[in-house]
Formats: sequence, C-alpha cells, structure tokens
Amino acid sequence: MVAQAAGEVTPATGVGGLAWLLFALPAFGALVLFVGGRRTNAWGHFLGCLTVIAAFVVGFSIFLQTLGAGPEQRSSELKLFSWISTGALHVDFGLRLDPLSLTFVLLITGVGSLIHIYSMGYMSHDPGRRRFFAQLNLFVAAMLILVLGNNFVMLYLGWEGVGLASYLLIGFYQDRPSAATAAKKAFLMNRVGDVGLALAIFLLWLNLGTVQYSEVFARVGDLSPGTVLAICCLLLLGACGKSGQFPLQAWLPDAMEGPTPVSALIHAATMVTAGVYLVARCNPIYNVSADGRLIVCLIGTITLVIGAIIGCAYDDIKKVLAYSTVSQIGYMMLGVGLGPAGYALGLMHLLTHGFFKAGLFLGAGSVMHGMNDNVDMRHYGGLAKHMPITFATFGLGYLALIGFPFLSGYYSKDAIIEAAAAQPGWRGVVMGGLAMLAAGLTAFYMTRLVCMTFFGEKRWKNLKSPDGQDYHPHESPAVMTAPMVLLAVGSIGAGAFFFFDKRLATWLTPVVGELQEQEGHAVLSHSLVANGTLVLSALGVVVAYLLVGRRSVPVERPEPVSIPVRAARRDLYANAINETLIARPGTWLSRALVYVDNKGVDGIVNGIAALLGGSSGRLRRTQTGFVRSYAMSMLGGGVLLIAAMLAVRFGTQ
Repeated sequence: MVAQAAGEVTPATGVGGLAWLLFALPAFGALVLFVGGRRTNAWGHFLGCLTVIAAFVVGFSIFLQTLGAGPEQRSSELKLFSWISTGALHVDFGLRLDPLSLTFVLLITGVGSLIHIYSMGYMSHDPGRRRFFAQLNLFVAAMLILVLGNNFVMLYLGWEGVGLASYLLIGFYQDRPSAATAAKKAFLMNRVGDVGLALAIFLLWLNLGTVQYSEVFARVGDLSPGTVLAICCLLLLGACGKSGQFPLQAWLPDAMEGPTPVSALIHAATMVTAGVYLVARCNPIYNVSADGRLIVCLIGTITLVIGAIIGCAYDDIKKVLAYSTVSQIGYMMLGVGLGPAGYALGLMHLLTHGFFKAGLFLGAGSVMHGMNDNVDMRHYGGLAKHMPITFATFGLGYLALIGFPFLSGYYSKDAIIEAAAAQPGWRGVVMGGLAMLAAGLTAFYMTRLVCMTFFGEKRWKNLKSPDGQDYHPHESPAVMTAPMVLLAVGSIGAGAFFFFDKRLATWLTPVVGELQEQEGHAVLSHSLVANGTLVLSALGVVVAYLLVGRRSVPVERPEPVSIPVRAARRDLYANAINETLIARPGTWLSRALVYVDNKGVDGIVNGIAALLGGSSGRLRRTQTGFVRSYAMSMLGGGVLLIAAMLAVRFGTQ
C-alpha cells in the first residue's frame, strides 16, 4: 500500500511554512553574486557558503518536525502562489514536504554545504571565484526546486534549471575549448532526455487533465496499460539523460572539464541523482507497470556494467571516478526498478554514494591541488606520505565504494545485488550475476587508482608540470580537508545507520511503500550472492595489486594491444555509435531539409516572383506614352475583334 497514491496531503504548518527559504536562500545568493559583479569579489564566496548552510539549517528543522509526526502526517504541501492559469490548465507554485523530498533536501544542502566550504580553499586563487559561487548557488537552488515541487511542471522547471547551471559550471573555464565542447555535449544530450520527460508530462495532462502529483498518483489506475508503459519509458528517457544512463551516458565523463568541486556536486549529491529521484517519486506509476519496471532494471544493469568496464581503462583520476559514478547510478536505477522490493534500497545507495563519492572527488581535487592540477595518475605515486589526511579520507571512501564489510557501500550496494538476484528465473541470474561482476570490476579499477596515486614509485620526481615547474605535493589546507573528514565519517557509518532496523525504509514508507522481500524461487541463493560478491570484490583487489601495486607503472601510457582494452579506452565506442546513429544522420537530414527549403520551397516562391517580375517588365515596354501608339493599338484590337466576329458568324452558316 503506497500512501502517496491516496493523494491526501495536509497544508504545511509550523516551520514547514518556511520551506520556501530552502530554494530562496541559494537563489538570493546567486542573484546577488551575478548582479553585484566585481563589487562582491571580496566576500561573495562567504555569501555563497552561508546561503547553502542556512538552507541546510531550515531543511534540518523541517526534517525534525516531520520526524516527530506520525507516518500518516508526514506528507504536507505549501502553496506559494498560482503560477499558470490558462484554460483548463492550472499549476500552482507549490512545495511538497514528505520523507522523500526532505531526504533529498538534507543530502543536497548537507553535502552541498561541505562542497561549498571546500571550494573556498580550492578556488581561492581563481579570478572567477565569485562567478563560480554564483553558479554553484544557482545549481543548488534549481535542484531544490526539482525535488520540492508538488507537480510535474515545477519538477520540469528545476530540471531545466539544473541543466542550465550544469552547462555553466562544466564550461566554467571559458578559455579552454575542451570545456566549451564538454558543456555543449552535456547540454545537448540532456535535451534528448528532457524531450522524453516533457512528452510524459504531456501524456499525463492529456489523459488525466492534471499535473499535480497527488491527483496523478491517485488516478493512475484510470490509464490504459499501453499509456502507462509509454509514460514509464518516457520518464525513464528523462532519467537517463540527467543520470547519465545508457544510452545517454557519454556526456557525464566529459563533464570533468569543470572545476573538481563541480564534479563532486554533480556526480555525488545532486544532478545525476535526479533520474533516480524521478523514478522513485513516480513509484505509483511504475507500480502498475511490470514491464516499465523491468525496462528500468535492464537499463540500470547495462549501465552499471558499462561504467565498470570503462573505469578500468582510464588514467585520468577524475574520469575513473566519473565512470564509477555512471556504474553506481546504474546500481541505483536497478534498485528502484525492482519496485517495492528495491525503492528504499536504491535510495539508500544514493545517500551512501553521496557521502563516499563526494569524498572521493574532493580527495581527487586535493591531489590535483598538490600536483599542479595534473590529473594523470601515471604521474603520481607515493603521495600517501605527502598527503596523509587526503590519503586517509580517500581510502575510506575507496573501501566504502568497493563494498568493504561494514562500511557504507557494503550495506547499500550489496543489498541491491541481493535483491536483484532474488528475482525469479532469468531476471535474477542476469541482473544479479552482472551486478556481482561489476562489483568485482569496481574493486579492480578503484584499487588500481589507489595504487597508482598513493603507493609505489614517486614518478613525479622526474617530471615537470605543464608550466615547467617541479612538483611539490603537499597536504591541502584545513578548509579543504575538514569537509573531506566529515564525508569520510559518512563513508564509514551512513550505511549501517540507514540499514539497521530498516531505518531508512521505514522513514520512506509513506512515499514508496513498505520494503517487500522478494517472494518466489530465485536461481541464485542469498548466501551464494552475498559470499560471491565479497569473493569477486576481493579478487578484483588482488588482481589490481598484482598488475599495478607490485609492478612499475610506466609514465607514458602504453598502446593497448587487445581489442577489449582498446574498446574500453574508447568508451566502448559510445561516442562513435552516437555519432554514427544520431549525429551524422541528423546532420545529413538537416542538410537535406535545407536543400529542399532553398531549392524547393524558396525556389517556388522565388520562381513565381521572377515570373511576375519578368512579365511585368515586358508588359511595361508597351507603355510608351505616345498617342499614336495607343491609337494604333486600339485600331489593331478593333480589327482583330471584327475579324473574330465575322469568322464566328460565317462559321456558323
């Protein structure tokens, strides 16, 4: 029984009436920093941090009030004003406060606050720091609107706002052509997914006459199975765009062109989790379509394998983590695709991933900070002694990610694998088996990253930075390491906190329903999956250590000799496939339409104009202005008219 489907919510009261401050505070910070310009350079970064921290305080206060209420009273709405009213369409600018939205509020503002604080140190010498914090505030405000809106149109507003802010942040370094290209790629590929989300909203409006969550979810049973499946697929397309899922995953690694704090914010706590939020929020729709849930599961499974394979082949520390994110979001999508058996599990992995992946990205930024922004792991080595805090916090995030027993990832990722394997028949074998394999690959590429970065020979000693300077790796300042330490605490204990007593699942029950154990006869037993996952992860660690930890790492990347390695280094040809199947045919179609427009449509219009112009020019020559010419014309016309009349008369006799 999903309480949300009943469509009954109460007006927000108490501190909940201040929920508008959640997005208004960072939006205000963005406005001041954008409009204030250079006059805010000296203190703009403080304003950017304080607005997000204040939003976290407001969100935590609302969370405590909601936590004190009974499960039936934990969903409320706050109408701010009437936004759109035209014909039969009425859309309020309103907020929905329930366990799901508040969970995301705490994640976005909590982890977002730490990333903002970290950015004060990371961007301290960047001349565009004020602009960076303005865009970062805009991003947080848009993401909060996305998760707080009480209807699909508000969700779409935040959805597009996040897309705009990510475009600005990915292309922050405007003097780099690669950054501009990456920003455009992310923007355009997200537009593909956004079309799917927009069409899903249109279908809901067409069939139900409303876009309000409470009304849509209460009446979803009125839709035909085909319509529900179409809506599920279109919603999933939107989720694939934002969350970098197959086949729209190619933009996400390129987003590493932005500053590292952007990578932490986009890839850990906010933008890429929007797709998971969308599926979880629309759980009443997916609950009535088994085929829709299966498609979500298959997309998640394919993506988690793709991300894990490609992550094994890169030497760029940020791109390894980016493909790790692609893979981990795939686990989340697999979880929420399982329906009532996995909604809470997917969201739990989303939360734990927010801690350890944000910590990993910030750790990567700390390494770059000490290595003159070099991202090539082949130029690292032996950094553990020079960056002890970074190494410790990064190491805890690494262990949590690979599912080391009793750390966060062990409780969240392994739970999804076990739930997937518990599906009956071929579904459990395929989805569970591939998820286990990806867990082993995750352990391999992350161990490879740690060995190349923190252990082994100090390869940077014999190298020069791009600006010709020697490398002098050093620990980052406290303003950067303090957030990393706090995130490391989450990497250690967040999973256990959410898992025991089904604490998170119970909290989310009013929205996604009770966590259901899979019934049926699974091919893979629970013990086989649990132990097999641990064995494969351990095997991945051992293989990576033998191949990288115990061998000398060449500074220059050797050319791959095997086809699988070449394919992985080329992103499994995802960009080539998109270019061949979408970009080039689209270019050819555009050129053909332009040719038809120029030679066809414009040709007809221009031809008619030329015909009339030429004819009028020739007729104009008969107008001489001489009376004798007009008299001769009249005489000739009269003669011809008389001749015609005579011909007709005599012809009829």
